[in-house]
Amino acid sequence: MPRPLRSHAEYRERLRGEHLPLAFVDLELLLLNADSLVARAGSKPIRLASKSIRCRELLRRVLAHHPLFQGVLCFSAGEAAHLAAHDFRDLVVAYPTVDAHDIAAVCRQLARGAQICLMVDEPGQLPPLVAAAAEHQVEIAVAIDLDMSTRVGPIYFGVHRSPVHDVPAAIALADAIARSPGLRLDGLMGYEAQIAGLQDHAPGQQLRSLAVRALKLRSARELQARRGAVVRALRERGHQLRFVNGGGTGSLESTAADESVTELAAGSGLYGPLLFDGYATFAPLPAAGFALPVVRRPAPGIYTCFGGGWIASGAAGPDRLPRPYLPASARLLATEGAGEVQTPITCDEPLALGDPVLFRHAKAGELCEHVHELVLLTPNGHRERVPTYRGDGFAFV
Repeated sequence: MPRPLRSHAEYRERLRGEHLPLAFVDLELLLLNADSLVARAGSKPIRLASKSIRCRELLRRVLAHHPLFQGVLCFSAGEAAHLAAHDFRDLVVAYPTVDAHDIAAVCRQLARGAQICLMVDEPGQLPPLVAAAAEHQVEIAVAIDLDMSTRVGPIYFGVHRSPVHDVPAAIALADAIARSPGLRLDGLMGYEAQIAGLQDHAPGQQLRSLAVRALKLRSARELQARRGAVVRALRERGHQLRFVNGGGTGSLESTAADESVTELAAGSGLYGPLLFDGYATFAPLPAAGFALPVVRRPAPGIYTCFGGGWIASGAAGPDRLPRPYLPASARLLATEGAGEVQTPITCDEPLALGDPVLFRHAKAGELCEHVHELVLLTPNGHRERVPTYRGDGFAFV
């Protein structure tokens, strides 16, 4: 776990008088994380992965922070329409949609000049887009989602995303797009989840971590060759690609080394959640978290906080639980974990009723689904409030 750059006493003072529970972002640490992403990306642009941020104001601030941050990689077509309505440009939706309502919302924004690219990975996803393009009299840009999983003998190393795994499948889909009126092939995306999203050193899992590191190295070599072959084949076939997107916070170095990739994607590295503590090449600062108030003292050294069951998605396990971060001696109780209404902790330091206990979420953007606003802690000691997507009135997924 990263060393705290601020003490519990400092955060307690900075949050004094706030209504708890709340979610916060330490802006100074966030921008230091942004600088780290830029350094790791080399000279390649970084498209911000909005599912890890879920706050319009923070997207704007990071995009303005450094010229290498360019565009947004959205997780929902409806979200892309929402961002476009607030004048965000160069939006790519990373996941396919067949929902008529969301597709229509995108088309309405395209009609007013927005730049939105939708994702596809099979011909069956094209007819709803063709129909919407005709109805709204717009052209819809689409990108192909290339499967980046690796098969090593009986091991499936990766996640089940796209059925487009190789050159023939990519060519077939690109040709189908070219035959579809109102659609235009705009780019290619390949997310190496098994490299970007798996820690090199998972706590308490030495043998598994050793195997993961070996599989990552093998997977990175295979993916670079396969992605390069797909990009060359598409271009030789006459298909133009405005962008080739790849990577994530955990794989910026290896993906940046792939000459076929024109831009990277990252988001989680800005907030620095728990699941990014165990990487070999970088260590994000804990810039985002949530604060729960102490409301009970049931026994010496045990304090009960109000709320706390902010569990991350994925395969259920202890690594999906939030963890108390400050005071540094605070720990969850193994028999109770993080509860829906209350979360007991052990702590060596004395805590008063009402004191905040700071927690870190296991993943990045899901933190924002629990709150309507983020409290931004500024370097000058001030506080700002900005709405999350939920505060905007939307729950996109």
